[in-house]
Amino acid sequence: MKKGRHSYFDLIDQSYYFPQEGFDIKDGHLSFHGLSMKYLIDKYGTPFKLMYLPKISAQIRRAKNLFNRAIKKNNYGGSYHYSYCTKCCHFSHVLKKVCKEKVNIETSSSYDIDIVLKLFSEGHISKQTILIHNGYKTKQYLQKIIGLNEMGFKNSICVLDSKSEYTAIEKAIEDLDLTIKIGLRVATDEEPQNSYYTSRLGIRPTEVEDFTKSISGKNPKIELKMIHFFIDSGIKDTPYYWGEFQKVLSIYGTIKKICPSMKGINIGGGFPIRNNLGFEYDFEYIINEIVGSIREFCQTEELEEPDIFTEFGKYTVGESGAVIFSVLEQKQQNDREKWYIIDNSLMNTIPDAWSLSEKFILLPINKWSHSYDKVNIGGISCDHSDYYNSEDMNQQVYLPEYDDGDIDPLYIGFFHTGAYQDSISGYGGIKHCLIPSPKLIIVDRDDKGNYVDTVYRNEQSVEEMLEILGY
Repeated sequence: MKKGRHSYFDLIDQSYYFPQEGFDIKDGHLSFHGLSMKYLIDKYGTPFKLMYLPKISAQIRRAKNLFNRAIKKNNYGGSYHYSYCTKCCHFSHVLKKVCKEKVNIETSSSYDIDIVLKLFSEGHISKQTILIHNGYKTKQYLQKIIGLNEMGFKNSICVLDSKSEYTAIEKAIEDLDLTIKIGLRVATDEEPQNSYYTSRLGIRPTEVEDFTKSISGKNPKIELKMIHFFIDSGIKDTPYYWGEFQKVLSIYGTIKKICPSMKGINIGGGFPIRNNLGFEYDFEYIINEIVGSIREFCQTEELEEPDIFTEFGKYTVGESGAVIFSVLEQKQQNDREKWYIIDNSLMNTIPDAWSLSEKFILLPINKWSHSYDKVNIGGISCDHSDYYNSEDMNQQVYLPEYDDGDIDPLYIGFFHTGAYQDSISGYGGIKHCLIPSPKLIIVDRDDKGNYVDTVYRNEQSVEEMLEILGY
């Protein structure tokens, strides 16, 4: 009854180029990077999360290759440095795979440094690995960064998020015999539709020049090596992005003339991943424009061309991830709304879809020869917001129809979920940027009416976090 002339396969085949990179149909079932999803379902059951590690290596190699080709094409004088943004996925299996590609590591908070030390102790990185330290520098975070320098990590760069961090570094190393490398993060203006005008992260562009003059040559123990900026909406071929890019180049030129030892410009992250089968993005063109624009600016200003740093996190790991579900039940709630209820919670497994309306590639694993229908997908939690549908996601959600009496249930997968979902959902107890859960204080009154306070649970320790992450 559900098999017909207009099958789900026909819908996909007519709408997109299919099969395509990462997706194919084998024996009537979907494969992901050549791996049979039905095989994993039969072996492990649903629901399950999947990380396909070879895709991580492929992404890194592609970006390195394209940047190096652009450098050669533009006769560019600087070099390219790929950095992995750890906050996207901290798990040991991911970091160890990343480190095999000989890339830099970007950290965001105190516990990241403990991961760096674990990777070093196991031989995955060396003291020559470039470490870029972003994020707000708490006392503990800064102490650990200085500790790395004392151990001999001479390529550790502490990127200042505010001017006060410079003072904190000066005070912390006052009695130490070592040199700290720093970078300056420049706050960028946000897109017009944002709820605020300027990013809270970084130093105001109007203050960067005066601040650099005030610190240049002041303390021989502190060396300025890098200008850093990041556009939250990503690297896009838009007037807004190129406008902010040119502003930062101008600031780089000004700072370079004040401090000739500065040799790096960090453009942050922002490469997109495929969130639909019709995804188009000309990586080669964008990279060539970035490299060419920096070279043209430096030629005009008669400046040395800087090394280019990137901090790709989502791009590195996003397309390696998937979450696979079974459809437990179909419910026709009115004339227009059909629901497929899956065997887990969407809020828990792909929270970006719920909180940010982030899109992911949604495909069935089986029943591609069946006719299709527009559906809503609901999780099994009792929360009203535990769903995924066309209206919120601004995309049509079509899936194969099936009969309730079918022997095999319908299996579906959300693909390219490898970045952020685990930390934002608190998988196993980890948190975004590895910022630990605060201690929980319980307050009650005793029989005499006096307050009684006790610690129910202390702040998560480094050891607890690392155990969850597999170190």
